[in-house]
Amino acid sequence: MIDAVSGRVRAVQNAVTRISVAPLLVRCAIFVVVLAGFALAFPAEVLAGRPILFLTVAALLPAFGPRRVWATFTALVTVGGWLLATDGYGRPVALWRLLALAALLYLGHTLCALAALLPYDAVVDPELITRWLLRSAAVLLGTAVLGVLLLQAGAMGADTGYQWVTVLGLLLAVGTAALLGWLLRRR
Repeated sequence: MIDAVSGRVRAVQNAVTRISVAPLLVRCAIFVVVLAGFALAFPAEVLAGRPILFLTVAALLPAFGPRRVWATFTALVTVGGWLLATDGYGRPVALWRLLALAALLYLGHTLCALAALLPYDAVVDPELITRWLLRSAAVLLGTAVLGVLLLQAGAMGADTGYQWVTVLGLLLAVGTAALLGWLLRRR
């Protein structure tokens, strides 16, 4: 029992001494992005009290365990904070806040994916991280532009409502999920 504990302590000490800069910076970025998402999603009344301590600890979890369930957990907490702010505290839904929150959720997710691929002691070319972040920025920009265009298109038929557009969007989402599942099984 004591040998197992001392073996784990030595393994942690060894891992800490071997940490390289790039994976550490990616994990720090995960913490900052997730905490910024919490700050943007939750109402100020909630952040002023004791919950900020719990949210800070929750933001640390995906940074330490990006391969685990913590990225999904923090995304769900962020969405819960958004729902609490809009439904519970009556915060109006603003487009800039919604786009920023979606961007932070995506960025946190993609940084967790990158951190899951990088061992703690990896020597990483900075170009790899730059290309990863540029691809993420392109996805975020395309999503924001498409979201604003769809919002404007949705406002054109505000009185009549286009139920067929909603059904078509649902069919496209299901079709995309089915295609991705088929491609994954094929590989």
